[in-house]
Amino acid sequence: MTTRLEALDPIAGSMVIDQLRRMAERLKPMSLVHINSTRIGGGVAELLNGIIPLWNELGIDARWEVIQGDQAFFEVTKAMHNALQGFRANLGKPLLDHYIEINRRNAEELDFEADFVVVNDPQPAYLIEFMRKRGKKWIWRCHIDASRPDRKVWRFLREAVKQYDASIFSMPGFARNLPHPQYLLYPSIDPLSDKNRELSAEEVTAVMDRLGIERDKPIILQVSRFDSFKDPLGVIEAFRMVHAHTPCRLVLVGGEATDDPEGPRIYAEVQEAAHGLADINLLLLPPESHYEINALQRAADIIVQKSVREGFGLTVTEAMWKGKPVIGGAAGGIVLQLRNFRTGFLVYSPEGCALRIRYLLRHPDVGKRMGKFAREFVRNHFLVTRNLRDYLSMMILFRSAGDRGRPDRTVVL
Repeated sequence: MTTRLEALDPIAGSMVIDQLRRMAERLKPMSLVHINSTRIGGGVAELLNGIIPLWNELGIDARWEVIQGDQAFFEVTKAMHNALQGFRANLGKPLLDHYIEINRRNAEELDFEADFVVVNDPQPAYLIEFMRKRGKKWIWRCHIDASRPDRKVWRFLREAVKQYDASIFSMPGFARNLPHPQYLLYPSIDPLSDKNRELSAEEVTAVMDRLGIERDKPIILQVSRFDSFKDPLGVIEAFRMVHAHTPCRLVLVGGEATDDPEGPRIYAEVQEAAHGLADINLLLLPPESHYEINALQRAADIIVQKSVREGFGLTVTEAMWKGKPVIGGAAGGIVLQLRNFRTGFLVYSPEGCALRIRYLLRHPDVGKRMGKFAREFVRNHFLVTRNLRDYLSMMILFRSAGDRGRPDRTVVL
């Protein structure tokens, strides 16, 4: 039976897979646990679904733990998420105390015995307060655009984060003033997953028929949580401008996640904005609809990710891997992926988005050329094999630090 590493060999290259095996040999025996707040929905869960099996194939004992919380807890952490991305948040002491208490309860339930404990995002950040001694090295992984956080919220989180041995951010601009090493690791996609594996034309057609989406006009697609930072209302406004002059269809696809209580309200606003407009399909899919999203992305003519704030934007990576022209908001990690007129377009407004959509509809040959460059860009920079290599490099640096406990206080690129 073919292993996942063997299946990745023809995609990423034999030299890449051999390098991963050699690096992992330097770390054996070693254990690793990743912690986040949900197993389904959102980019972090998808990242972990793809990378945990590969760790174990490399001989690293890797586990994935998920914290549990009530509605009030996830409302607080969603407010923290928004605050890290620049929104004002009014989180009084009772709410923050409840957040800490949920972390304390989870600390009593979960297994943190490992050489490396990687804690993802704000939800479980305060676990370290209660579990510091049960993990040898603690690393906080921030997937959020934290370049201009709300000061009060960041001050509160920093009290926990500064206790970690290192932090990981997705871009230099996201890094914060912390008393430990900070690493820059881009997120990645798993090309073998249901969301990214190759599909036949017949499979794509069957999904489109089942979802009731006609293919009588060029399809513009955005796939994202229904979140104000993803600017679905701006996408509808851009589509309105394009649709007035050029036949096309807009498909807005979103899902729900257990740690995002704002989704239903944003979805209701999107429904209201789309009401009465022709050629718009709104889809609220279950979080595990990876196969359907894959088919939708392959059926689309143009893919949009018009975020106004973005930690990285894995939907951009996914679209590029499928050879599609992408129009993205000039925000966060999207700017690392899209090069104007080469791997996609960066835009700042609904008007700019509409202009680029019309351009690509009039010049489909340009879109095909962009898609070809984009796929190779992802192969070289944003596959799960590169993410593994970066984690392995970081762990080797920690091991080589020996008695010093951790590497020098520098940002590792």
